[in-house]
Amino acid sequence: MKWFGKGSRNVEDGRGGGGGKFALGGGVGIIVVILGLIFGQDFSGLVNQMPIAQNEASVQQGVPENDAMAQFVSGVLESTEQVWDQEFQKMGLTYEHPTLRLFTGYVQSACGGASAAIGPFYCPGDNKIYIDLGFYEELKNNFHAAGDFAQAYVIAHEVGHHVQNLLGETEKMARARQQLSEPEYNKLSVKLELQADFYAGLWAHKAQNLKDFQLEPGDLEEALTAANAIGDDQIQKRTRGRVIPDSFTHGSSAQRIYWFKRGYETGDIRQGNTFNLIP
Repeated sequence: MKWFGKGSRNVEDGRGGGGGKFALGGGVGIIVVILGLIFGQDFSGLVNQMPIAQNEASVQQGVPENDAMAQFVSGVLESTEQVWDQEFQKMGLTYEHPTLRLFTGYVQSACGGASAAIGPFYCPGDNKIYIDLGFYEELKNNFHAAGDFAQAYVIAHEVGHHVQNLLGETEKMARARQQLSEPEYNKLSVKLELQADFYAGLWAHKAQNLKDFQLEPGDLEEALTAANAIGDDQIQKRTRGRVIPDSFTHGSSAQRIYWFKRGYETGDIRQGNTFNLIP
């Protein structure tokens, strides 16, 4: 993909200092287990993993012009802002832009502390998306999902969680967590994640109409490869050697691919109500 815009103004660069390095023991197997939690919103296991908090004074607004990856992330975020500005306007609403925070190693969010091992995440408490750019190497090396559009899909998915937060789905999930058993809540969690995949696909569909955005051959395949690699069934096969559907929290590979493609092919937000459309 190619992006010719100036980039989003809503990017914070916290890589310059204050974030503690997190040394995860147990080898690659544990890293893969934790990466299996990417894109989720249950942060209870992340709180206080490290005693070191990021120094807010070290956070800079914007990203260096000579940092190609950070500039790419900023450009993708800008494209999501333009797409969701239009979608919310159609609904008679105003889209509140999220902030994207770049960090290295460890970061403190309103949802608690998190290490880079958890992968990118969205925190509804501060409306921020958190990304350690080293995650993209993990995505390529451990999940064989390389390419710039796979990287863009990750951001678009997290932005999808922000959209859910603005539309009230996150609050509904928080209430449901207090009322449902774990298996019942897991089913809702899967629907939430699949809707975020749908929103990522919708972004890809709509972004093609932006004057500064251009899809290239193979881009869609990169996103589908990423969606396939991070399905719960694929994660469990790697880490457990077997699949336990009742424990899914993000959806199978087939489900994630289906809902991303549904968003991409329809471009219609009304087609993405996973809570009603999935039994």
